[in-house]
Amino acid sequence: MIRAGLNLGNSKISCVVCDYKDSKNIKILSLISLPTKDLKKNIIINYSNLLHEIKKLIIDSEKNSQTKLNSINLNIPANESISEYYDSEVNINEEKISVLHLKKAINESEFFKKNINYFEVLNSIIGYELDNKLLYSDPVGNYANKIKVFFYRLLLNDKFFKNLLNLKKDLKLDVDNYIPSPLSSSLSVLSEDEKNLGSICIDLGHTTTSIAIYENKKFIFGDALLVGGNNVTNDIARGVSTTITSAERLKTLYGSVISSPSDEHELIEVPAISGENNQFNQINRSTVNSIIKPRIEETLEMVWQKIKQKNLDTKKIKNVVLTGGGSQLEGIIEYAKIIFSSNVRIGKPLDFIGLESKLSNPSFADILGTILYNRQDYEIKYLGKDKKNKKKLGFSGFLAWLDQYI
Repeated sequence: MIRAGLNLGNSKISCVVCDYKDSKNIKILSLISLPTKDLKKNIIINYSNLLHEIKKLIIDSEKNSQTKLNSINLNIPANESISEYYDSEVNINEEKISVLHLKKAINESEFFKKNINYFEVLNSIIGYELDNKLLYSDPVGNYANKIKVFFYRLLLNDKFFKNLLNLKKDLKLDVDNYIPSPLSSSLSVLSEDEKNLGSICIDLGHTTTSIAIYENKKFIFGDALLVGGNNVTNDIARGVSTTITSAERLKTLYGSVISSPSDEHELIEVPAISGENNQFNQINRSTVNSIIKPRIEETLEMVWQKIKQKNLDTKKIKNVVLTGGGSQLEGIIEYAKIIFSSNVRIGKPLDFIGLESKLSNPSFADILGTILYNRQDYEIKYLGKDKKNKKKLGFSGFLAWLDQYI
């Protein structure tokens, strides 16, 4: 089966095509990224240019993979998103828990509540409570006096989603799944054990930093901040009065979050911002690092504040995975350990994806997650059965439909 994913970033657009047999048997047929300046802070600057760039990307991907793409999985940024937690409790009087009880709990919850200004990208069950005892697996077959069901809903900004619908129409491509970018990044870098034991995945992108949290194999939080590696580059350019290109080079080759005494003596020549040929200024490496450190500290602190706002810091998750292009900054692991008081590692795409070594890079985490997403992992299976039953005719079909409203 052919799977394809598309990611629209603020510095590049990417497309991946793979031959997907199962979650552990994937062959990448094509992975292409092209630079773009037509998206800024998830606002389309020039629609026609962006459409042309995406069409070129799709055509190149089809040529490389020797396949015709009719549908894709599409990443959606999680900026200005809303995370909602709600629950529903039903008394069952020491009965054996059945699907009917769970349907009743869902029907009496806020599950079907709609927000006209937001696109609901995820609405799932993240846990159960049987007589005040927490359970994270399917409770059907257990006996209890009462059952409480816990839900998590992620809503994304509807304005950007409407723009995506226009692109979809003009590209003449079907979209199989809309995937929030934090979830996509986490899928490609977190192991099953990390999802089970609990992990915070932070994707430090060009313009956006996204946050995903897993616990007990459940995706329990996703969000994003409009701050990223581009802010660091701009800070350096302003701080040492050089060009954006030179600032990016300084960040990549010399940048570090943690300074050492030798940095004071390591001199670097940088082109002057005036644009005059052969005019350079001399700075030391310590100057560059003194600019980088406050911005990285601010970004990680903002991530931590987002987590605390939802009281997720009380879960005491002690595993943090940094991914995205910004995660490759020297010294960032040591600094993140201080901020989060956790174990920290850099998240590269998982080995089973079968990437060439040059592509096994944190920068590709978000696009690779698009081919690993399975919708049924985030759907409520009890409702899935209802959809099939609604198609049945006759009295038995009517009774199956009636179950969810009892």
